[in-house]
Amino acid sequence: MVVRYVEAVRDGDAAVIRDSFAADAVWHYPGSLPISGEWRGRARIVDDFLGGMGRRLQSGAPLLVELTGILAEGPRVVATWTSRGTAASGAPYDNQCLGIFEVRDGRIVSVREYTDTDHVARVLFA
Repeated sequence: MVVRYVEAVRDGDAAVIRDSFAADAVWHYPGSLPISGEWRGRARIVDDFLGGMGRRLQSGAPLLVELTGILAEGPRVVATWTSRGTAASGAPYDNQCLGIFEVRDGRIVSVREYTDTDHVARVLFA
């Protein structure tokens, strides 16, 4: 499920992205950015959090997402990936991320993401 989700992000497949989350899923994003905190519910995660991040990137420029590692034990999955793209300002965005996912009944129910929030602040929220 997590591989399917990351590949959907890579491919820009909005339907699969939305279908990957349970209706009551929770995403925890670190730091003190405007997007930091706890995002509750599929709609808020997909439309507000992920969609909000997408609006910080240059329109029409691809976001290159590459899954670099995955480890699963029971319902918990740890995944690492890189995200590369161009910010709306034109600055290059290149970040490494780690997410701890919990999957239940074929859907993602929680994510705790770790990433370089300083890079996010400097490039996407400058």
